[in-house]
Amino acid sequence: MNIDMIDAAAQRLQGHVRRTPLLSSPFLDDIAGRRVLVKPECLQHTGSFKFRGGWSAVSALDPQVRARGVIAFSSGNHAQGVALAARSHGVPAVIIMPKDAPRAKIDGTRALGAEVVLYDRATEDRDAIGAQLSAKRQLTLIKPFDEPQVIAGQGTTGLEIAAQAAEVGVSTADVIVCCGGGGLTSGIALALEARAPGLRVRPAEPKGFDDVARSLAAGEILSNTAPPSGLCDAILTPHPGDLTFPIMARLCGPGLVVTEDEAQHAMALAFRHLRVVAEPGGAVALAAALFHGDEITGDAVIVTISGGNVDADIFATALQRFPV
Repeated sequence: MNIDMIDAAAQRLQGHVRRTPLLSSPFLDDIAGRRVLVKPECLQHTGSFKFRGGWSAVSALDPQVRARGVIAFSSGNHAQGVALAARSHGVPAVIIMPKDAPRAKIDGTRALGAEVVLYDRATEDRDAIGAQLSAKRQLTLIKPFDEPQVIAGQGTTGLEIAAQAAEVGVSTADVIVCCGGGGLTSGIALALEARAPGLRVRPAEPKGFDDVARSLAAGEILSNTAPPSGLCDAILTPHPGDLTFPIMARLCGPGLVVTEDEAQHAMALAFRHLRVVAEPGGAVALAAALFHGDEITGDAVIVTISGGNVDADIFATALQRFPV
């Protein structure tokens, strides 16, 4: 993985991806005690940054291979990103999703024309299901984070952050990134290493699923022991990726860990002060900036809101629990 791959992905994404803005609010600055700049990838196509990696990976395939179709595993955001990329290229997509994934994500994936195969996390093996379907239909697997072209696509977020931070006069800051397997985190880190070395990436995760923070501290890949359940479904992965972890270990600062309550509070604040909708997993970086300021240095901090695909009842609950 290198900056050349990210630049090439940016060329393929040109005209297809949204250049999301860098937002700010004096109210959020007051809470955080420093300048807070928010990169809202919840405004990206399909409601998350995952479209970048999905388009990058699908567009990089040999046309004859791509024509046979693609397959992906996802609880929702990667699913929709791959589904839209496949539809735009006129090729079939099969997405294997857990039955307990948010209804908005399952419905959204189907609406984009993908064939959705649901499985039970407790009793069924998604890898076995995927292997059988891939072999039968000659589909190409697009992994959610441990895939070079996916990482390259996510890294285009970092290219935008570098340029936008320079536009507003920020050259030194922590960049807090919502982190599951590390595709977005490692991609942004690689882009900033090349284009804005004064910006340091920090992964943010929910309490109980802080495998990246613990792995970075230990210097080796560690796993979560709890089953993947909770509000932050979008970033509940068992462990960092084999490709993403070495990048994060080399380039990232210490991880940050927030509670589900803090993520919900950040959702409410993002809606009220930025007018953007964040899902719980997509709000953990903002939560870290707002409520863990003693773990951050500098006069400014940049955060990602990685996704906004949240069921209406969960979003309403966050607004009701944190009305101000």
